[in-house]
Amino acid sequence: LAIGGIAQVIVMGGAYKQYEIAVDPEKLKYFQVSLQEVEQAAAAATKNSSGGFINAYGNQYLIQGQGRTSAPGQIAQTLLNMEGNRPILIEDVAEVRISAAPKIGDAAVSGRSSVILTLQKQPNANTLKLTERIDATLATIAPQLPAGVTINTHIFRQADFIQASIDNLQQTLLEGALFVSLVLFLFLLNWRTTLISLLAIPTSLLVTIIVLKALGFTINTMSLGGMAIAIGALVDDAIIDVENIFKRLRENIRKPVDQRQSALGIIYEASSEIRNSILIATLIVIVAFVPLFFLSGMEGRLLQPLGISFIVAIFTSLFVAVTLTPVLSSYLLVNEKRLQRQSRGSWVERNLAAGYQQLLEVVLRIPRLVLLAAVALFGVAIFLLTGLGRSFLPEFNEGSLTVSVVTPPGTSLEESNKTGALVEELLLELPEVSITSRRTGRAELDEHAQGVNASEIEVPFTLTDRSKEAFLEEARTRLTLVPGANITIGQPIAHRIDHMLSGTRANIAIKVFGTDLNQLFSTGNDIKGAIENIPGLGDLNVEQQIEVPQIRILPNRTMLAKYGIRLGDFMDFIDVAFAGERVGQVFEGQRSFDLVVRYNEQNRATAEAIKNSLLDAYDGKKIPLHYVAEVDISGSPYAVSRENVQRKIVVAANVAGRDLRGVVNDIQETIAQTITLPEGYWIEYGGQFESEAKATRLLLITSFGAIL
Repeated sequence: LAIGGIAQVIVMGGAYKQYEIAVDPEKLKYFQVSLQEVEQAAAAATKNSSGGFINAYGNQYLIQGQGRTSAPGQIAQTLLNMEGNRPILIEDVAEVRISAAPKIGDAAVSGRSSVILTLQKQPNANTLKLTERIDATLATIAPQLPAGVTINTHIFRQADFIQASIDNLQQTLLEGALFVSLVLFLFLLNWRTTLISLLAIPTSLLVTIIVLKALGFTINTMSLGGMAIAIGALVDDAIIDVENIFKRLRENIRKPVDQRQSALGIIYEASSEIRNSILIATLIVIVAFVPLFFLSGMEGRLLQPLGISFIVAIFTSLFVAVTLTPVLSSYLLVNEKRLQRQSRGSWVERNLAAGYQQLLEVVLRIPRLVLLAAVALFGVAIFLLTGLGRSFLPEFNEGSLTVSVVTPPGTSLEESNKTGALVEELLLELPEVSITSRRTGRAELDEHAQGVNASEIEVPFTLTDRSKEAFLEEARTRLTLVPGANITIGQPIAHRIDHMLSGTRANIAIKVFGTDLNQLFSTGNDIKGAIENIPGLGDLNVEQQIEVPQIRILPNRTMLAKYGIRLGDFMDFIDVAFAGERVGQVFEGQRSFDLVVRYNEQNRATAEAIKNSLLDAYDGKKIPLHYVAEVDISGSPYAVSRENVQRKIVVAANVAGRDLRGVVNDIQETIAQTITLPEGYWIEYGGQFESEAKATRLLLITSFGAIL
């Protein structure tokens, strides 16, 4: 956090140190001490106090009572009360020890217990620069770590994905520029006109970056993507301008000397001739991207930077074409000797002109047939368009997988760890995988709340001699060997997009709404059985809203009143005795640890132990818990999902090897034919396809408006 630019650090794994006062209720009974007295004494055991100050001998002396200690033995020596002349201390009724706090999450790297730090950056922080500062800081910490403790910073880094994207786009820009160069030179066969046209690319890109910076935008993957799309169009205006200038200069050089105009005059006239044309052509191209700005939600946030950078780049290329191109032409194209040699044009130009003239003569003789063919081809194109597969976003190649493993609700953290470790072991057997990182459950203060039955495994991979599709297919096949777990395979960014769109870990969310949880779960399983054989469907699972065992303590108000126990005091007792109560903090230098009071393990480890736990009656006597409450083991819903106040259950699935829209259409058709819903139950579909459908409708409407 001291680096700057980091908003939050979430620590996952390991054990949290705490000071525990493990109370023995039998000893409380023997010494006639209440649990509340232990709480009060423990709370005072680590306190300091201020006595103000005195003035003496010309100095001011602060008065401070220092009761704070970090020694368990000193805490144990704290007085509870007196039995005659004998002091009763905390150590007489409890054991004071350093222990680990109850765990709600754990972490591992490649199957080995680890501590994983998840760093969240501040919104305006630059990811690449911040990552460099973090790496530098960790490099200074590494030598100070205990023997055998190492730091691995390459488990999951957004900077790696961003840098890979930037590198790919830079390569695309370079390859595009080279390809444009070859095409230009091939058709113009003049390195000077080629150079003038090519200079539009770097100049336009540089000006685009300056303009985007001035407008407050950052250079990211999407804005660079817009520039990559625009690279072929960046030279269009410059080519038209320089080609017309060169053409007019050659026509001028073929005239008698006394009829020739000045080169600058020719350049001005030639550039002016096509100015309106290139302006209109540029505006038409820009209009095609205007619909992107009508997109809302996440799709708008994703695609609008691409559209903005494209439009700015195209406008910039227009500006370059009408300013820089004529100036460069006046320096590089006006040499009379070179113009004389090239006055008839290149052989490519002459042959193309001749071929085009012949083709033009043919089509002008059969105009109706040409128009009919054009209309027919347009119809064929529309027909083929309707049959094309559709998806919300192209599949990312992030170089990493996010594997979600969910065991049945009620599974302990220990068992979830075993299942997660088995998944890691199977994944590490793949040649593309060298490291995995697993988070099971959740960390303290973690916004990504999930139960101890859920794990997320980050799996960086490097493709070798097979495709990504083949790699994923084998990974899915291997993970079918894991018993009793719902497993979903995604990628870090795509995984988070799915979460934002539908609240699930998958591309498609089939939401079943109703009132009865058992009926919802049954219907969800019926849907799963009906659609599981649809081609392209993977990672199919039903949200597990099932009952989990719980120990219920139901107070008997009549008996509580008989023993003089207030209901609030009874509930406080349950909280303190079994969950533990933080009564203070123990400081070790600048670090602080909780001081917790609870019953010892043997008096809260089983339902029978809880039933026989002793609590205080109004007269100070100890009575078993079952005297005043009913203790039983029963089932209770693990979780109840709701949307717009309605109960729901979700059947989730990913898509592999097919387009998203085609799979969803098959799902909807199959469910309509095979599933009969009880009265008061209904189905809604969510996920990426929902955003795709909304974006498609909006783009079609706005595109039609743009064409008009």
